[in-house]
Amino acid sequence: MDVYNVTADADTFTCNAFLATGDRPTLVDAGAMAGVTDVIAEHTDTLDAVVLTHQHGDHVGRLDRVLDRFDADLYCYDAHARRTGELADSDGITIGDGDFEVVYTPGHADDHVSLVSDSTVFTGDVVVHDDGAFDYGSFGRTDMAGQSRERLIESIGRILDRLPDGVSHMYAGHGGEFHGDVRDVIETALERAEQREPKYPDE
Repeated sequence: MDVYNVTADADTFTCNAFLATGDRPTLVDAGAMAGVTDVIAEHTDTLDAVVLTHQHGDHVGRLDRVLDRFDADLYCYDAHARRTGELADSDGITIGDGDFEVVYTPGHADDHVSLVSDSTVFTGDVVVHDDGAFDYGSFGRTDMAGQSRERLIESIGRILDRLPDGVSHMYAGHGGEFHGDVRDVIETALERAEQREPKYPDE
């Protein structure tokens, strides 16, 4: 399964939107970058599904355009006018060539899910490899309305509980992708979150 960050060249704020090619071409998050559909089309003629980690604006800004162009199914946790498949904790879903388990991971967003396979994890905004606060293991912000550091800590622990040995590819909603000891990165993020200090100085 090849994975492409189709928003990598964005010059406006967006999440990382990842296209997984293979038997079932799937986009994990749609992003908010103008022209994202053209980038997707550079890698595949068809798109079977869009899977959302959550519905914050930077993850769904171009969702309608993607769905319209490729006539793809939409899978997400919370209700959405165009949802064709509901995601729930422990569900299975095929992304590209991989079989993934849905892990419900609230804290950054009430509808947040992460996606775990034997080799790969899509963590959305719950855990990232690097951002403006930390490198090699950071965690999603929880200082805005409806967010919770305590729920986020529980969610990171839930990912670790469900993460198979040998997972070596992590694709997060922001920052760089990571290939290596994913468990160590996530454990580092958990340790930092558990300190319960503000992630950013102005929080």
